Amino acid sequence: MAVTATAAAGAVTALGLAAAPAAAAPTATTAARPGDACTAADLGTRHPYIKTTEVSPTITHFKGWYVTEGTTGQQTVSTDTTTVISVSVGLNDTIETSFAVEALSDVKATVGLDVKLEYTSTSEESNSVTWNLTQPGYYGFYKGTKKVTGTYGSLNCNRAQQDDGSWALKWTEGPGSGSFTTFTTLEEGAVRCQDSVPADSIMARAQTLLDCGSAAAKADHPAGAVAPTAKQKPDRPAPQPAPTAGTPAEQPTATGHSTRAALDCSTEAYKIAVPGKPLSWGAPLLADDGVRLRPSSIFSAHLDNWRLCNVTEQDGVLEASLWNWGNGGCATIAEQNASTERAVLMTVPCAEDDLQRFYIYRDVPGSPKIGVQNKYTGTMMGYDRYADGEFIRQYSSGRQDGTGTFDLTGV
Repeated sequence: MAVTATAAAGAVTALGLAAAPAAAAPTATTAARPGDACTAADLGTRHPYIKTTEVSPTITHFKGWYVTEGTTGQQTVSTDTTTVISVSVGLNDTIETSFAVEALSDVKATVGLDVKLEYTSTSEESNSVTWNLTQPGYYGFYKGTKKVTGTYGSLNCNRAQQDDGSWALKWTEGPGSGSFTTFTTLEEGAVRCQDSVPADSIMARAQTLLDCGSAAAKADHPAGAVAPTAKQKPDRPAPQPAPTAGTPAEQPTATGHSTRAALDCSTEAYKIAVPGKPLSWGAPLLADDGVRLRPSSIFSAHLDNWRLCNVTEQDGVLEASLWNWGNGGCATIAEQNASTERAVLMTVPCAEDDLQRFYIYRDVPGSPKIGVQNKYTGTMMGYDRYADGEFIRQYSSGRQDGTGTFDLTGV
């Protein structure tokens, strides 16, 4: 592999490992907002924050039904599906990661509604509606919900310079914005054209579907189902647009591993270690093994030494490839595991690939503490427990106990 020894001088200087660190005020990370203070333990974590929300009453099941004299009383009607709402966060509708669950919990708090916090769909609900009818007339039997949509951003803890020149740790918006959809518990009922209902309610939306001004609504019918009007026919989802350019964490583009990249690496090597403890990231010798916590010794064969390559910096956040001196590979999350929580960090031949690019969030100058985030997946690096041989893994929100914060120390 071609590796140049040219120092990325500006980036290495920007690591700022010389002055005494300043203390950062603690904050409640569960309610983090851009500009709030964070601590060094938060460097390896990530949180969503809700940017916009919209609540719209939506009818999911509907059936027009005519009731004549003598057919009043309790009726059970099988409705037709008109709109399908599925819970999703970003491009992922499985809601298996802590980041997605936290995002939906924030939505619940923001809109003040009891929304779904796990994957489900209104199509999974029974379409049967049972209602007691006391008056004859043209009814709409319905099920409906409040559909909640909007956008979210992603917050990471990083150092920021103050107006007086001092440094502090703050929550800043990082990569990983997207949109979400969820909904409240389904309501059901029956409504007539002449009923007075609250404006912009689920019942009002059902009354709109009755199409009260149409000839079908005004005509007499035999008791039972009425053929659906144009308004009552199911919504057809619009085709999905082609992916846009760019590589946000929830909509990245990855390239293959067919070519090796010539890297511009810093001359200095680093250990990525657990603060105050002897174990650090150790690259594997075997291709099918992962990066593990290992003790450093004369027998480490440089597997515990990493160089920062092709370094760029934007808004105080470094972006780099992590090249291992011992095995000559670059750190990555395997493409087939990109969406898997707790996927293991691996090393592979270096290539131009966002799976091999990492954001580095830093403590105030003088402290070596960092958090590491994969550019492609948006996830943070951490480990399940402190132990020799424990894998370094990805976590969508990082490790909230601080085990995603590491020391980047020159060797």
